[in-house]
Amino acid sequence: MNKVPMTVAGEQRLRKELEELKGEARPRVIAAIAEAREHGDLKENAEYHAAREQQGFIEGRIQEIEGKLSNAQVIDVTKLPQTGKVIFGVTVGLINLDNDEEVTYRIVGEDEADIKARRISVTSPIARALIGKEEGDVVVVKTPGGEVEYEISSVEHL
Repeated sequence: MNKVPMTVAGEQRLRKELEELKGEARPRVIAAIAEAREHGDLKENAEYHAAREQQGFIEGRIQEIEGKLSNAQVIDVTKLPQTGKVIFGVTVGLINLDNDEEVTYRIVGEDEADIKARRISVTSPIARALIGKEEGDVVVVKTPGGEVEYEISSVEHL
């Protein structure tokens, strides 16, 4: 499989979630299944079926996280030389040239993306347009609403 780029913070979030699933959620659902079994007839036992379904979700998520972590290429952008070039993991300040609105985005892996937290996926149209450009460059981003021109005002390795 291909390596998936991930920031250090993204890896830490996944490891924390995995630890919580294995250490807390899994034992809790096993106890719920055992308790539901004690109630007797499993065919008509809604608690048992709900606990088994929850167990399936937890086990699936554990496998998914372990797969992502095994294929992760963790990139610590703070250890890379600051060249002013937009690369994975940097925080980019942009100025919309149409309305002078300023925005800041951090370019992260697909699983870490959260537009409300100003983290965009490296595969998003904005990030793809920015990668490889430098501070001061003007970038044209194709959006569903048309093309938008941005000037790169800052590139920070945070």
